[in-house]
Amino acid sequence: MECVNITGVPNPRQKEFFASRAKFTAYGGARGGGKSWALRRKLIGLCLNYPGISCLLLRRSLPELKANHLSQFLREYPGILTWSEGERRLSLPNGSRIAFGFCSSPRDTLRYQGQEYDVIAIDEATQLSEYQFSVFKACLRGVNVYPKRFYLTCNPGGVGHAWVKRLFVDRAFREGEDPSDYRFIPAKVYDNEALMKSCPEYALQLESLSPRLRDAWLLGRWDVFEGQFFPEFDPSVHICKATAIPDITRRFIAFDYGFDMLAALLVGTDADGDLFVISEFCSPGLTLSAAAEKVAALAEGQHCFCAVASPDLWNRRQDSGKSGFEIMQSIEGMPPMTPADDRRVPGWRVLREYLAPGKGKPYIRISERCTELIRCLPALLCDPDRPEDASGEPHSVTHAPEALRYAVMSRQSAAIPSRQEDFVFPSRRRYGGNYFT
Repeated sequence: MECVNITGVPNPRQKEFFASRAKFTAYGGARGGGKSWALRRKLIGLCLNYPGISCLLLRRSLPELKANHLSQFLREYPGILTWSEGERRLSLPNGSRIAFGFCSSPRDTLRYQGQEYDVIAIDEATQLSEYQFSVFKACLRGVNVYPKRFYLTCNPGGVGHAWVKRLFVDRAFREGEDPSDYRFIPAKVYDNEALMKSCPEYALQLESLSPRLRDAWLLGRWDVFEGQFFPEFDPSVHICKATAIPDITRRFIAFDYGFDMLAALLVGTDADGDLFVISEFCSPGLTLSAAAEKVAALAEGQHCFCAVASPDLWNRRQDSGKSGFEIMQSIEGMPPMTPADDRRVPGWRVLREYLAPGKGKPYIRISERCTELIRCLPALLCDPDRPEDASGEPHSVTHAPEALRYAVMSRQSAAIPSRQEDFVFPSRRRYGGNYFT
């Protein structure tokens, strides 16, 4: 195959991306950083350097993928790329190929199970869920000498915001994840000299956006983005050191249980009516009795007077004839269980009020030890069909916030007026700092 000239001069950030040999490399953060241009050249370079290599280029939808990459590929490399519409694949004369894939639903994901690729690239990775990412991770394999690499471009926001941020920005790894496999290369519009010269007004357009969009799209901030359900959450305000939690008048447990995740919070209230999340226990794969043992351990020595839980635990199970409440309450050390007020929209409204600053300080503070709640609360998204409710996706970030919603609703009076009125904490209005009767 004759020598091929890969056109263009990369900027310093793009050079870092080209040089990365990490198994998983994420590139981006802000808009206009030259991610798509760099991704195409990375794939072409690998195809030319490794004859016969198999690559997969993915995006949420096929029309988006074609619009952003297909015409550009064919225009930039007309002599070496051949497009097959039936196979949705670009082919090179040396046998290398780049398949075009899409994944707009879980059903689409299933089509890739069992397939093998040497290189996988996801454009706009935050538009895919962590489950979808895990399926494609399993496709990165093959008995050959080619490198096995995964490349992602990404911007803050979207259903995949939480897992991309966890892996590449926070580097909060789970068991089985090797930190040396993951590398993040941040890029901003100001790094893209070609764009700044050809379209200098683009940066001005980003600068004129609303504060949250500007911070995410221009500055590449991952702690604030459009669609975030709790923009009020501010780590510098709401997170405190464990030693800074004052004497607590009463303590209780609030937990959300599912076999996919138990999220239990130890919560306390002080004499001023403020709420403190003291510690947490979050873990998947626990049976009802095992979960109750963990809750009991969290409550041990804390003099918790109750455990607030989802009302569905009081439903009888067909397999045993017992309710989840009966099974969990029978565990030694389990605090007396009480059903939570699980109304979603009123509960989120109340939690939003707790997060709002009051008289120079918020009504709720979270211990730095509650890492799962701190991770999940800012990652919660708005429901696209019901903006006042939180989205159920990504599901992995919903459990700890649900438990916190149970906690704040357990402190409200039984009747929440439907009409709009100024928010007043029941404890200060009726109970004089004693939150429960």
